[in-house]
Amino acid sequence: MIATLWWVRHGPTHAKGMVGWTDLPADLSDTPALDRLAAHLPPDAAVVSSDLARAVTTADAICGPRRRLPHDPGLREIHFGTWEMRRHDEIEAEAPEHIRAFWDAPGDVRPPDGESWNALSARVSAAADRLAVPGGDLIVVAHFGAILSQVQRALGIPAREAFAQPIDTLSVTRLTFDGTWRLEEVNHRP
Repeated sequence: MIATLWWVRHGPTHAKGMVGWTDLPADLSDTPALDRLAAHLPPDAAVVSSDLARAVTTADAICGPRRRLPHDPGLREIHFGTWEMRRHDEIEAEAPEHIRAFWDAPGDVRPPDGESWNALSARVSAAADRLAVPGGDLIVVAHFGAILSQVQRALGIPAREAFAQPIDTLSVTRLTFDGTWRLEEVNHRP
């Protein structure tokens, strides 16, 4: 039996720096977009989100009569450590080799006191595997990096190649699992 995860990226934060575990609110003022998104998603699917406010409030906004599951910290964005809320150019001025390695050769390179791409991927993949229920649909409201890690996983591509894929706010990326993860739809804006 097939399990389907409907990954939704939270609403915009309008932050200018690198936002990982910083708990910023989402701008949910575009109610027509939220209504279209909610109508696009399966009506009988449960909804789960990361435990960060921008994902929680987005999930609550599109939930409607669907069953709401407890927030899951395994779905959080990558942790940027001391780079949190700082702009790329600021970090590049201080540690150019480090930040270039982080973006150009994603894998085990991590920001100071932060998380590597491989650690994010392992954490989110474990959450996805735990949440995927055969024969069921689940709406998962999460973050750019979390969703992109699952696109990378389903396509079996290097992280650097996956980084070229846009994942817009309030977009849907649908993956199915029947023993193998498959990408069915990516960055769909209803």
